[in-house]
Amino acid sequence: MESKVLEMLIPMTLEGLKTTLSVFAITIMASLPLSVAVAKIRMSKNKLISTLIGIYIYIMRGTPLLLQLMFIFFGFYYVPYIGYAFSRNQAIFIAFILNYTAYFAEIFRGGINSIDFGQYEASQVLGLSKSHTFMKIILPQVIKNVLPSIGNEVITLVKDTSLVYILGASDILKAAKSVSNAYSAFSPYIFIGLVYLAITAVLTKVLNKIEDKYNYYR
Repeated sequence: MESKVLEMLIPMTLEGLKTTLSVFAITIMASLPLSVAVAKIRMSKNKLISTLIGIYIYIMRGTPLLLQLMFIFFGFYYVPYIGYAFSRNQAIFIAFILNYTAYFAEIFRGGINSIDFGQYEASQVLGLSKSHTFMKIILPQVIKNVLPSIGNEVITLVKDTSLVYILGASDILKAAKSVSNAYSAFSPYIFIGLVYLAITAVLTKVLNKIEDKYNYYR
């Protein structure tokens, strides 16, 4: 790779990495706890609430994240009686959090349903509250069961952060595109591909460590 290309690419990549990692981190920190709550609400005996949450999940999972980004950034301004324009960062974070909350919620819902109902009954006999039973007994088992699926979505999130380019945000993929256009070279894309692989390798290592921690049954 030419030195001139690297001189321009590395600073832009480091700057774009701030956007990529911030979108990733904030999405994970917000969507994971929210998804547990959404999963519980989705399982509510109240048919209206359960149906509304089901519709939300269906829309988020049934439409592309790219379209959701565009709708939240551009669309709300034209909605009657709303007419509000989100900032670029607001639209990015709202779209990513809503999208991944829906995916994580379905994963957690499957994990919760996989727990034997007898554990709830045993906790009730022992006089434990429902909240204590869920947080201290059920949820740790659910996390153990769903970690591989959560891990797959986390890796997907890293790659999905590249979609922020549609709103003009400067992520690492936009850095590659800018340098590639400036020097008519393809090598910046190879460099950014290696950056994505490095991030994925680190996350895979971390996720494996977490799985090992929860793998108390051999």
